[in-house]
Amino acid sequence: MDWLNYHHLLYFWVIAREGSIKKAREVLTLSQPALSAQLRALEDAIGEKLFSRVGRKLVLTDVGKVVYRYADEIFSLGRELTSTLKGYGTQRPIRLVVGIAEVVPKMVAYKLLKAAYKQFEHMKIVCWEGRLERLLGELALHALDIVLTDTPVPPSVSIEAHTHLLGESGVTLFGPEHLASHYQRRFPRSLDGAPFLLPAPNSMLRRGLDDWFRKHGIEPFIVGEFEDGATMQAFAREGHGLFPGSSVVESEIARQNQVRKVGQITGVKQLFYGITVERRLDHPAVMAISESAKEEVFR
Repeated sequence: MDWLNYHHLLYFWVIAREGSIKKAREVLTLSQPALSAQLRALEDAIGEKLFSRVGRKLVLTDVGKVVYRYADEIFSLGRELTSTLKGYGTQRPIRLVVGIAEVVPKMVAYKLLKAAYKQFEHMKIVCWEGRLERLLGELALHALDIVLTDTPVPPSVSIEAHTHLLGESGVTLFGPEHLASHYQRRFPRSLDGAPFLLPAPNSMLRRGLDDWFRKHGIEPFIVGEFEDGATMQAFAREGHGLFPGSSVVESEIARQNQVRKVGQITGVKQLFYGITVERRLDHPAVMAISESAKEEVFR
């Protein structure tokens, strides 16, 4: 494809945004056959299908998702240009698209990302959350600028990416008032048989906790296992058990969940990484996050 027809791209973008050719036809005031023909012309030029049909719905293919993101950026720039030429003026914000692995505590992610808002007056952050493997796939397609996670790129994932250590945190054990006051006594021996809300068994934090339990001869009574830390903390707020959290956000966890610190899980650390496709960080917001992590968040 030597040259992209931006009229075709516009029609595709509106179809994707509206969710159907019928609705796009009403926006663009074009006939349905004409729109369908323009979409086919773009697919022929690209050499890939952009939509697949599921029932009566049009669903973007993987290639379609990539094209849509670029089209969205292109037409956003066009709107800014029009606004500027009308005399309104606008300073285009720095845009950062971040993938946050579900194992990363939301409060830690916020502390890392807030550095970008502090450094840049005009900042737009788009956050995606999900399993690490899916996020790394999007990173490989250049749909994400950085992925925040607690593990380096797994050997099973065959993408060209680079892992940057942002910092490490200790692990604190928390509990609702009635449990915390009881299990603080003779900690950590008191924890044998205590009710626990724990991360999923395949997580790095859970592996460290299991080793710690074995080392101290503790047999926890596991009342819940969670892939999402926010759900785990919601159960803790209702008094269902003790739970671990990152020490770097200890005060925030205690305040937001109305829980108390039970004790420090000595010897267990949480490592946090930023994964990018570049060996050297060059996105200004990513650089700000890395610097803040080392100088403020994990100091």
